[in-house]
Amino acid sequence: MSELGSILRLEYGAALSAENRTGWGYPVFGSNGEIGRHARFLIGESGIVVGRKGSVGQVSWSDEPFWPIDTAYWVDCREQNRRWLYWLLSYLPLKRLDTSTGVPGLNRNDVYELDVYRPSPASRDKIAEILDTMDAAIRGTEAVVAKLKAMKQGLLHDLLTRGIDANGDLRPPQPEAPHLYKQTPLGWLPKGWDAVQLGDQLIGGPKNGYSPQDAGRETGVKMLGLGCLTEEGFAPRQLKNAPEAMALHPARLEHGDLLISRSNTIAMVGRVGMYRDVGAPCIYPDLMMKLVPSARYLPEFLKLLLQSERTRRQIQNVAVGTSGSMVKINSKTVRALLIPLVEKEEQTRILDALSSSTGNLALESAELEKLRLLKSGLMYDLLTGRTPVTALL
Repeated sequence: MSELGSILRLEYGAALSAENRTGWGYPVFGSNGEIGRHARFLIGESGIVVGRKGSVGQVSWSDEPFWPIDTAYWVDCREQNRRWLYWLLSYLPLKRLDTSTGVPGLNRNDVYELDVYRPSPASRDKIAEILDTMDAAIRGTEAVVAKLKAMKQGLLHDLLTRGIDANGDLRPPQPEAPHLYKQTPLGWLPKGWDAVQLGDQLIGGPKNGYSPQDAGRETGVKMLGLGCLTEEGFAPRQLKNAPEAMALHPARLEHGDLLISRSNTIAMVGRVGMYRDVGAPCIYPDLMMKLVPSARYLPEFLKLLLQSERTRRQIQNVAVGTSGSMVKINSKTVRALLIPLVEKEEQTRILDALSSSTGNLALESAELEKLRLLKSGLMYDLLTGRTPVTALL
């Protein structure tokens, strides 16, 4: 083990305001990464930047000469240690060293005193090589996921505006086949579709959930957090404890229940998902509402409609601000949302057409999560000396 200060020095960057940057040339780095470009550089080689003010402890890498501004440190170290130190600094809990009471700040003397595992020079090179390879695999998979998301979004838009006819074909766009469409309050819709209010297609409600005051102790009963409703749908990523008595509460969820968030940021309010059993009794909080669709809608299809750009715009237009960045929608505004009414047979055809795209995206997303977990484990093993790099090789 060695003190980090025996391996590197953190040096102050230099002020360079946005109006004084040329907008082209070399990267300019602040505490949270690249923030612009400038014709000149301050550091004439690749290197590491560490957030000093604001995004304390955030670590960035530049492949080319760069200019770190005065809210950041740049790392002065031996060139052969640079990539290994980038990964080591990325792993260390530098954010916990914030010593400021106002604007967050990182004292470099605190960083110097950290004890770190110091492998042999050859091992440092191998550690950096392994983590660089893993990072490249993650970036490649992220690009695939982003492409699949864009393709799915494009397909979803076509399916929810043009639909699939009885022959199983996507209808041509309205300008190419105007006789297949009609004008409605939602714009052009295929003939046979209608624009209806969501409230007329629900069985009661929407029904608010319940947030108990004495939650926190482990009882085996769970409550969803707002983070469980994502852009893609439901994800059991933010479960909280709930009192044991809540297992019999009306807010208890059943597999397949359709949920919508009623309070969040403007970008996230109205997120929708279908609850999947989490292996324990589970309730939904008062910041969510449950929607029970009538027999005219398949729940999965209604979820797609509520996730669509057309419905998202309606939700954001009626959301009401409260404090800070939080906004809310209520039962009345949700019931007033306009959605297309589609025959159930066509709903099924649309869901079938989307299933292949959804499946591919789910597979790649799962692979991405697996790679991220593997990278996290490798960083722990290699950068702490828990597993010597020779053992992995």
